[in-house]
Amino acid sequence: MQGRHPDSFAVLGLHRQPGGSGLVARALLPWARSVTLVARDGDSPPLMLQRLHPEGLFEAVVEHRQQPFDYYWQVETGHGTVALEDPYRFASAIRDEDFYYFSEGTEEFAWRKLGAHPRRLQDIDGVLFTVWAPAALRVSVVGDFNGWDGRQHAMRRHPASGIWELFVPAVADLAHYKYEIVDASGHLLPQKADPYGGSMQHPPETASRVQLGGRPYRWGDADWMARRDAQHRRPVSIYEVHPASWRRREQDNNRYLSYLELADELIPYALDQGFTHLQLMPINEYPFDGSWGYQPVGLYAPTIRFGTPDEFRHFVDRCHQQQLGVLLDWVPGHFPSDPHGLGRFDGSALYEHDDPRLGFHPDWNTFIYNYGRGEVASFLLSNANYWLEEFHLDGLRVDAVASMLYLDYSREPGGWLPNVRGGRENLEAIAFLQRVNERVHARHPGVMMVAEESTAWPGVSRPVHAGGLGFGFKWNMGWMNDSLRYIARDPIHRGYHHDELTFGLVYAWQENFILCLSHDEVVHGKRSLLNKMPGDEWQQFANLRAYLGFMWGHPGKKLLFMGGEFGQRREWNHDRGLDWQLLQQPLHRGLQSLVRDLNRLYRSLPALHELDCDPAGFQWLQADRRDISVFAWLRRGENPRDQVLVLVNLTPGVHHDYRVGVPAPGRYRECLNTDALDYGGSGQGNLGGVEAVSRPWDGQPCSLLLTVPPLATVVLSLDAGAGSAAST
Repeated sequence: MQGRHPDSFAVLGLHRQPGGSGLVARALLPWARSVTLVARDGDSPPLMLQRLHPEGLFEAVVEHRQQPFDYYWQVETGHGTVALEDPYRFASAIRDEDFYYFSEGTEEFAWRKLGAHPRRLQDIDGVLFTVWAPAALRVSVVGDFNGWDGRQHAMRRHPASGIWELFVPAVADLAHYKYEIVDASGHLLPQKADPYGGSMQHPPETASRVQLGGRPYRWGDADWMARRDAQHRRPVSIYEVHPASWRRREQDNNRYLSYLELADELIPYALDQGFTHLQLMPINEYPFDGSWGYQPVGLYAPTIRFGTPDEFRHFVDRCHQQQLGVLLDWVPGHFPSDPHGLGRFDGSALYEHDDPRLGFHPDWNTFIYNYGRGEVASFLLSNANYWLEEFHLDGLRVDAVASMLYLDYSREPGGWLPNVRGGRENLEAIAFLQRVNERVHARHPGVMMVAEESTAWPGVSRPVHAGGLGFGFKWNMGWMNDSLRYIARDPIHRGYHHDELTFGLVYAWQENFILCLSHDEVVHGKRSLLNKMPGDEWQQFANLRAYLGFMWGHPGKKLLFMGGEFGQRREWNHDRGLDWQLLQQPLHRGLQSLVRDLNRLYRSLPALHELDCDPAGFQWLQADRRDISVFAWLRRGENPRDQVLVLVNLTPGVHHDYRVGVPAPGRYRECLNTDALDYGGSGQGNLGGVEAVSRPWDGQPCSLLLTVPPLATVVLSLDAGAGSAAST
């Protein structure tokens, strides 16, 4: 009655009497006035149980039967009489061998075995609850269906695997539940949400929700899924989105858009802007809006803030049907210390390390996963597979990889423990990341596994068999930091910092890079992209247009955080929608048009994307014009005829009759000029194109005489079928 018995199945239900004849029936129903046992076969008359304890423990002896039989309870309450199935009459629905791979650390479908799942046992519908808590003395499932009383539905323990399970009949769809756990010392812990729960209450409430489901979601994206490939030679232009603040319904109490509304509004916008992929900041359930999803509690639950799991499936399906990929931020590096979460889940350091020098992150006040524990590795490996399998996502951007790789990450001397070799590398985390990437790429060919890794760790995007971590791509944090530092300088000083733009090409092919201008660069006092730019308003826009042109012409896939495409002025605020009213102003509309045209050009010219990850696709023409801050390079495609010239001028001066070398004769069409009047520029340019002359320059056999606009990027492409060069 104190709720600390380690094996309720040995007491409750129907049992043979030890050393005697007949059976004994017991029920623990604190809210019952009386309990009657009713045999379904009719071989025994109804038998009223006697109250053994005033708080609701009942018992009766069935004297004339020797074998257990099918029965139910007839219970009188203060509101009438109800028939109840006894969860303690059902045999175990799982076997310890079902969890061999889970314990080993190689299980890829753990969410199908753990959590809350509808089952039909002995013609009775109910929910099978299964949870891993090996150090617990007792685990109960509590919820709407039992008054949150942990004495009523104590679970069956499987000592070999540390799994607890209970089949509870007649649980309603969307019923709220948690696990009530008594630790090995007999202490009652805070109620825990289900680590494998597929849905949770709307924050700030914290319970998990039962999903009985119905008809499986019918996907309509078979063609898209069949055509996915590794993307290295395709255009990849990613629009990073925080779903809670891309747009708000200000007239409706500033509410979020739902998954269905995002499908109607975000998808056509991203397509119109020419992006190839959306990247959603974390949508796994998280309790605190200000964490932006990076402190998840429900790693298997799409946040209810925007709708149901099937409504999220609908969103992804709509994206795919309209040829738009979807990536998701994934956070396997740490988890929050909220009491209903994974921390000290069964009273022990279960998911985390016991020693805080390994298991606690001092910067983020979060726990760090114990990657060397098989069940934890299976939890995370299965979760990666879950999002790709259940929601057809096209890839995962793995957050904070550097914090996983280094044992001394953000720690003072003496505040960390070396590995078994005496080094600072987290060997268990490295092995885990390699396993995840290998298994994901094997099971889901064509998905993108992207690392946010901010150090010089070698081989992040190299295959595991070649000694790498196995990611497909890595965010280029060095390029981002250097280029933003450069572009924020007054143009008069840029010549002294020329290498901040050229240095990125020294290491550009050591990894498969994504050039990223993410949410992290427009918060916490860093200012918006537009407000990082120096000068008056016109110069700010010109600088930003030139910088985005530089980025789209530079080797590497592209990522831009929402609002950057139209010049959001204020810093990003997760509690507000973007300032869409700015598009009423010409300079903001012009910038938005430029990004649309940059994406169109990037997708249409093979030279700008086919060899993004190959040094054969790039050649400097002018890398040392510090005096005027001009940069010029060639981009090439797989076909030798695919040649594109990119010319960047990052000072306000106009250069007339400026000569730059080109590799072939013919007419070079001015495909894009960020100084065009349509974008808000001054209109300086080359009247649509220039004919090459047969005068060697920049190590090339031919050259162009160009007008180089102020604070601008110009892209010129060799026209197909062009003829010989004119004379000098």
